[in-house]
Amino acid sequence: LSIVIQAPLPKIYVVNRYRDMRLPLTRRLVLTEESAERSILDPSSRDDPKFKELQKRLIDWINDELEDERIIVKNLEEDLYDGQVLQKLFEKLSGWRLNVAEVTQSEAGQKQKLQMVLGAANQLLRPHGWDIDWSVDSIHSKNLVAIMSLLVGLAMHFQAPIRLPEHVSVQLVLVKKREGVLHTTHVTKTLTTTTEDAFDTLLDHAPDKLNVVRMSLLTFVNKHLNKLNLEVTELESQFADGVYLVLLMGLLEGYFVPLYNFFLTPESFEQKVHNVTFAFELMQDGGLNKPKARPEDVVNLNIKSTLRVLYNLFTKYKDAE
Repeated sequence: LSIVIQAPLPKIYVVNRYRDMRLPLTRRLVLTEESAERSILDPSSRDDPKFKELQKRLIDWINDELEDERIIVKNLEEDLYDGQVLQKLFEKLSGWRLNVAEVTQSEAGQKQKLQMVLGAANQLLRPHGWDIDWSVDSIHSKNLVAIMSLLVGLAMHFQAPIRLPEHVSVQLVLVKKREGVLHTTHVTKTLTTTTEDAFDTLLDHAPDKLNVVRMSLLTFVNKHLNKLNLEVTELESQFADGVYLVLLMGLLEGYFVPLYNFFLTPESFEQKVHNVTFAFELMQDGGLNKPKARPEDVVNLNIKSTLRVLYNLFTKYKDAE
């Protein structure tokens, strides 16, 4: 047994991690209805290094996002199946407030919470072409692949500041009951494809060139901001309030940004996030893809996120006068 205590109001979650992996796959399922179908992760896929790495990065991401909630996830199957953590994660990412009970111990209550959380998540993801490979029953039954598929979808939709391992696929065993007999088939489920972009390649494979990139970015932004008698010396800090980002986009696209659209001297965290979010909208209006970084990360002086945003601007506007 493992016990996780959530403060400031003590809540104890007792998790039973026992699994009898010695039984054949078909004997670990109980299918009572004819034509009922379930899927199981093939044990060989569970031990795949890339699959394990994907789990680790998703867990680290969740724990980073929910640090202020004092929530610590150690196991995706055991810690997410009841909807409690998924609710907190979705609310943090989306800014929405879901009208569900804070803590639910009964199975019916947990499934009701999951219904609400998954309904909201599907509402965001489905219009963007995501296959909805999860359900209330699959999440609540601790289907690891369904849980990870949902998390990958959320991470990519909300531009999580993490690198997901590429080309992660797993083997699933589909078990179906026909005429009282369990029949199995194997299928391949793809969890991630290619996520790397040019900046990722530079950062991960050529870190020695990072200082060169910094200098190029400094030269690039000052070339344009100097027109307003502005000078940047610290990329990490001087773009954190969003003001220079907004002004830079106006200079690059050749228009004046009305001052009522942003906070020229932001004082609060929310005002800074507003500015960076507005700058991101201007970038998308200019034909750039939605930045992978989150506005909050730029405001929080996350250098990788800030450099990524500026690098994307440099790639498109490096020849702009």
